[in-house]
Amino acid sequence: MNPLKKKPRSKQINPTQPLPDWMKVRVSFPKETDALSVVREEVETKQLHTVCESASCPNLNHCWNRRTATYMLAGDICTRRCQYCDVAFGKPGALDPMEPERVARSVEALELRHVVLTAVNRDDLKDGGAKHFAETVSKIKEYRKECTIEVLIPDFKANEESLQILYSAKPNIINHNIETVERLFPTIAPQKKYQRSLEVLEHIAKHGFVTKSGLILGLGETDEDVQKCLEDLYAHGVRMLTIGQYLQPGPTHYPVQNFVPPEKFAHWKEVAYKIGFKTVASGPLVRSSYHADEYFAEDSGNLPKW
Repeated sequence: MNPLKKKPRSKQINPTQPLPDWMKVRVSFPKETDALSVVREEVETKQLHTVCESASCPNLNHCWNRRTATYMLAGDICTRRCQYCDVAFGKPGALDPMEPERVARSVEALELRHVVLTAVNRDDLKDGGAKHFAETVSKIKEYRKECTIEVLIPDFKANEESLQILYSAKPNIINHNIETVERLFPTIAPQKKYQRSLEVLEHIAKHGFVTKSGLILGLGETDEDVQKCLEDLYAHGVRMLTIGQYLQPGPTHYPVQNFVPPEKFAHWKEVAYKIGFKTVASGPLVRSSYHADEYFAEDSGNLPKW
């Protein structure tokens, strides 16, 4: 049986049930700026993909209203099918050689101070798309020198050559999300490996880059699972951390097991700081790149200035 099609167990939360109050986003949009339409027009006219749209992020309106977006490179079809993710799965098309230029011009047009670049998994490519990442980073530096660049990368199957290609472009922050705890990897992300992700993060840190990762809660993890995951991330060089609530994108995705209350996120933030993490963003609506410019502005003086 396809695990994505199995019927929810009785303990699982009905995806149609009302969200708790703390999961509801309340945003007012100032009519005089209408920044949301500016970003939308910029994305559409330059034919760009954003993870905001492709992954059905609940914070899309809020972030776009702030003139920020996370660009998703290498198309919008992923070669892996993870049960928590809303990005389409299938056979991707060829890379668009002009995409790095268009993304860089968009960053320039929006006058961004901090940009996040991510991509679908491209296991069909020898380098996993690393060169495409590197070219985009280089183009942004060419057109918008003052912009700090954060890349949110797949695991590249822990390929040394692919990672070195990325390093050559010298982004300011390299993020690879662990996503869930080790015990749940075979169920939630069967095409990924927990230890491989830790290996990639350790490799990034050992090469002198600010290393970041993210964890989503509400998938059925225990406190012991989370504690171990945080300790593993820190031991493998991660110093920037995000923790947020999982939301089921659709009926065929893995059901939410529980809505974690804000006070629990506050608890894990305190635990993470005690472990030694330098910067922690933890809350129900936190996503890997949500307010990335603000959460980590305090560390801007410590970011590598390549």
